[in-house]
Amino acid sequence: MPTIVHGFDWPDRLVVGTIGRPGERAFYIQARSGRRVTSVALEKEQTAVLADKIDELLDEVATVDDNRFSVPPTVPAELRDPEPLDQPVEAEFRAGALSLGFDPSTAQVVIEAYPIDDDVEIVSEESEDGLEIEAVVEIPEPAELFQVKIPVGTARAFVQRTREVVAAGRPPGTGRPSGDA
Repeated sequence: MPTIVHGFDWPDRLVVGTIGRPGERAFYIQARSGRRVTSVALEKEQTAVLADKIDELLDEVATVDDNRFSVPPTVPAELRDPEPLDQPVEAEFRAGALSLGFDPSTAQVVIEAYPIDDDVEIVSEESEDGLEIEAVVEIPEPAELFQVKIPVGTARAFVQRTREVVAAGRPPGTGRPSGDA
């Protein structure tokens, strides 16, 4: 069965947002092009790591020798997006894995989300220093894929907003019944 690709190349909008109160929030990554909107459910930790990794990728691209890409060190004001998620939010799937890349031919950051797949075989073992190491042994072809390609300025704005959304939860150390913080 071929993979269903929810693809956005140069979307009008890409944001992370939440629904619910602190402690009970559900996180989503959402892309929009014209009237087409696609949302994918994420864990809070996934959103935080995604923002950090995109920021690292942009910093790395900016320091490449003979760099032909203009990577802004901060968020261009015109790219800030304080608006809530587009409604209604209906997740296509819950992300189990995320991947990140950079397309030098278009100077775009590429974000991919794959659904949770119970068929993925993960092997855990302990390293010599006692740390647990997990490795994915085989990844079957996913049934669905969410793929977004965004320019570097938009990626900086995405990172900033994502960090703000993650930080807007319950203050650290206040307990966590179920849901997010």
